[in-house]
Amino acid sequence: MAITDWPEDERPREKLLAHGAESLSDAELLALFLRVGVKGKSAVDLARDLLLHVGSLEKLFQAPLDTLCQVHGMGAAKYCQLQAVLEMAKRALSEKLRTADAFTSPTSVKAFLQLRLRGLDHEEFHALFLNTAHQLISAETLFKGSLSETRIYPREVARRALALNAAAVIVAHNHPSGSPKPSDADIHITQQLRNTLEIIDVSLLDHCIVAAHQVISMAEQGLL
Repeated sequence: MAITDWPEDERPREKLLAHGAESLSDAELLALFLRVGVKGKSAVDLARDLLLHVGSLEKLFQAPLDTLCQVHGMGAAKYCQLQAVLEMAKRALSEKLRTADAFTSPTSVKAFLQLRLRGLDHEEFHALFLNTAHQLISAETLFKGSLSETRIYPREVARRALALNAAAVIVAHNHPSGSPKPSDADIHITQQLRNTLEIIDVSLLDHCIVAAHQVISMAEQGLL
């Protein structure tokens, strides 16, 4: 049955207009993005097939082109559209952090870091360099590691902070294992980073850990 034959209050577009985007399921949101289905399947059916194939909405945005193309109805054009949506979301949050005080906008910071780091199958270490008003100057990927670890060099973080004339830094890395709990190594490197940055009069505001659907703030945990 085509979506146009569904009861009006069950159609994704009408539901969104009446109740907001948050009222839609992952499959319904994806169906609006896909717009059309394939022969014998509505856009919602195709969306469900796609989510089942990749595992989740999060994994959909991380899936390579060849994985998406294994689902009938998907191709390079849809892959490019998905990547464009993800990049637009990153840039929209980045713009917000460039005009707002990042230190007083923890929700925006966490959402931004989730978009950058969640779903990766290897560890990465990112840094947000901030000005004196704690507004974003630059968000950078500084180090990439193996499946389970990333080698972090505090002097390199300090070097970039000096080059960008940053007054403060928020750092973050991901845990591909899915556990957001800070390890002893995480706590140790945070202390090293704080001490190194203090020498050049730059504040380390936070060290966040991104894992699964969580972002843990070491500052909020009293570990900074």
